[in-house]
Amino acid sequence: MTEAPSRLAADPIAVARDEWERRGWADAAPGMAAVTSLMRAQQIVAARVDAALKPFGVTFARYELLMLLTFSRKGTLPMKLIGSRLQVHPTSVTNAVDRLEAAGLVTRSTHPDDRRAFIVGITDEGRELAKRATDALNAQVFAAPGLNPADLEALVDVIGRMRSDAGDF
Repeated sequence: MTEAPSRLAADPIAVARDEWERRGWADAAPGMAAVTSLMRAQQIVAARVDAALKPFGVTFARYELLMLLTFSRKGTLPMKLIGSRLQVHPTSVTNAVDRLEAAGLVTRSTHPDDRRAFIVGITDEGRELAKRATDALNAQVFAAPGLNPADLEALVDVIGRMRSDAGDF
């Protein structure tokens, strides 16, 4: 078992912010601290998610694809729509589908109206894995992400505004 890293004596992002200000970049210091904090928080969350999904042999990207298919009415979606909904490049969708198909979790077939396009469908095994992985994520990550409910709602709101301002939705 790997030992948890020891706590640092000071917050390195706060130290960097002080340095930013000291070097004359005070106007950029709050943004640097916010962006760096978001990046570090993403690393922490990603590690927790990866640990929860490891027993299921899927990455978060592949899990998201399985859940998208699970939420669809028929359990199938065109690959192009999957990329749009997951906001990823078509190559990323192809790679994820290749891996999930090899594992027997999805099927891929030619689109009935466009021979150049493909339809991806979730298998029974894929639905079962998605359910078990969701149970693990809910228990190990989502139910206790490290913030109280009011802070969670505030965080979602602030990040939502940031995403909207960037044209994400």
